[in-house]
Amino acid sequence: MNKKTFHIISLGCAKNSVDSDSMGQLLERDGYRFVKAPQQAGILVVNTCGFIGSAREESFRELRALAKAKLPGQLLIAAGCLTQRYGMQVANQVPGIDGIFGTRRWMDIIEVIHELRKDRVPMPLLHLPETSSMGLDEKGVLRASLAGGSAYLKIADGCRRTCAFCAIPMIKGTSVSRPLDVIMDEAIQLQELGVREIILLAQDTTDYGHDLGMQDGLASLLERMTKTVPEMDWIRIMYAFPGYITDRLINVMADHPQILPYLDIPLQHAHPDTLTRMRRPANMDWVYSTIAKMRQTLPKLAIRTTFIVGYPGETEREFQTLLDFVQDLRFDRVGAFPFSFELGTPSEPLGDPVPAEVKEERFRRLMELQQPISLQINQYYVGQTMDVLVEGRKKGIFIGRSFREAPEVDGLVIVEGEAEIGSLVPVKITGAMEYDLTGVIAN
Repeated sequence: MNKKTFHIISLGCAKNSVDSDSMGQLLERDGYRFVKAPQQAGILVVNTCGFIGSAREESFRELRALAKAKLPGQLLIAAGCLTQRYGMQVANQVPGIDGIFGTRRWMDIIEVIHELRKDRVPMPLLHLPETSSMGLDEKGVLRASLAGGSAYLKIADGCRRTCAFCAIPMIKGTSVSRPLDVIMDEAIQLQELGVREIILLAQDTTDYGHDLGMQDGLASLLERMTKTVPEMDWIRIMYAFPGYITDRLINVMADHPQILPYLDIPLQHAHPDTLTRMRRPANMDWVYSTIAKMRQTLPKLAIRTTFIVGYPGETEREFQTLLDFVQDLRFDRVGAFPFSFELGTPSEPLGDPVPAEVKEERFRRLMELQQPISLQINQYYVGQTMDVLVEGRKKGIFIGRSFREAPEVDGLVIVEGEAEIGSLVPVKITGAMEYDLTGVIAN
């Protein structure tokens, strides 16, 4: 085992993947070499997720397993959201862990390792400086995570919203936008690397630039990016906040074919009383009118949304309003989650009164309602030819995504034929399932 080797395990969302890849760049710059097998690495880093209970449990399981299997001379370091909020608990509950630092100071990975290499350092080493927000001293690394022909590009981090159920502001602090010039330089790097799709990431992409004094910052960023990287095939927007999708943003999307007619809008619920308890935008007239406007301006628009079921106080009548809303709006993609009680969030005083079996039953009913809607929308594309970004292949079959599918969260296009990973190929759609499409390479 070479002490100048490392292995990073990234848990949770794509935003964590960007931080993991950035830490990897810092390690390589300092002379470390990445290895695929954890048992061969001198440095083991787990970039944890701590957003909800199930994510925390996964992070603890991973850390304990690595600590149990740790070899003499290896260093096990925990980073990320879990450690930012629960650093002392990690230290107490994971015997054998060497170092702990949080998501706000991911860029301190080298300093943490250098400190751990010193003699007589108390273990575990806790590096959790008091900082009010995500650090912007990024040390010149590319703030992107590449996967095949796609790249997640982080444009901001943290959140200034006050959603009652969410721990992100406690974990990451308020929203911090990255400088526009830096983002453009990184987009150029990605284009030069042959990336075909840039996926813009933030806790709330529609809040980009607010802290920089920009008005309609996301629209401005998109206009500049289309000029800066004209050869980029696709630009995808994730995590738009209800109420902040402006007419200008809609028009920018319509005016630039590079910007995919796809939008992820986490609406969370449809009953105004539930949304008010969630501290979320509760103006459902805005939702209906804005979605109608978007669909008129962007006829091919694919909308993904997410909902929470079983939120404290959710009655059967409120839940039925959500079902009626989903039936009425007919979203392309719907994700749903049973409410997860989180200490310290504004919703803590509400408790967790909805029984687990009721949450699960409502989750099932919602997803059963959405499945035929997704199927019917998918069936519309049978017979059409769509560009597909190839992500994997095996024995005459390849899988990829069209403009309608974001990686990891949406379905796939399964295609007969051979194509290079990372290429964009025309595919004639021959079949539809609830979540996936099938097709053949178009002649």
